[in-house]
Amino acid sequence: MLNSKIAIVTGASSGIGRATALLFAAEGAAVVANARGPEELQKLVAEIADAGGRAIAVAGDVTEEETHRKLLDTALDRFGGLDIAFNNAGTVGPYKPLAEVTPDEWQRTLTTNLTSAFWGARWQIPAMLERGGGSIIFTSTFVGTTVGIPGMAAYAASKAGLMGLVKGITADYAARGIRANALLPGGVDTPMAGDAAQKEWAAGLHALKRIAQPEEIARAALFLAGPMASFVAGSALFADGGNAAVK
Repeated sequence: MLNSKIAIVTGASSGIGRATALLFAAEGAAVVANARGPEELQKLVAEIADAGGRAIAVAGDVTEEETHRKLLDTALDRFGGLDIAFNNAGTVGPYKPLAEVTPDEWQRTLTTNLTSAFWGARWQIPAMLERGGGSIIFTSTFVGTTVGIPGMAAYAASKAGLMGLVKGITADYAARGIRANALLPGGVDTPMAGDAAQKEWAAGLHALKRIAQPEEIARAALFLAGPMASFVAGSALFADGGNAAVK
């Protein structure tokens, strides 16, 4: 599905990002994989190579513009361009009522989840325009989009802001071939999901009464990245086990 395509995947060392990097590579894409920790990234790249795929690791913090420049430069220098960007890295931020959130905690959460998406898109869009278009995907969430959860106001605000970014990119660039969309998972079985009790609580929020495996969300990202979503732009794709439907 992604033969000859070149993709950037952030937050690729674990969870949704790792599963998506593996799937994109299996579907024929060359992957520039990013996370802060180089060790897990190198394991991912080795796994992709062992399966016959192409990938390179670029460690760095997505809150820094320089990281996004390095990711793009690597895509251009090693693979010749950029067609797909899965801006997936993020943080839950503080678990506390809004009035107890410090300014530093608020800013750190928005920088990681929203400003980093701006940095990514700002570098990715010109490269995609050179190739006649591309697909930009942002990992958002149902939290703040369809429902509020106690203690997660900073997270909700930062992730809901991605929908405004998606719509703005669509207004600016869809006519030039760039499709920007948000992927909204429900609960996913990743380290960010917490302990067994937290996962069980999260499962009860969903109509399917379970949380997702990362590979299930990766398949939704593959749809948005590939040709089957050629007329999907400016949208929010809920891959949330029916969570939004039963609120």
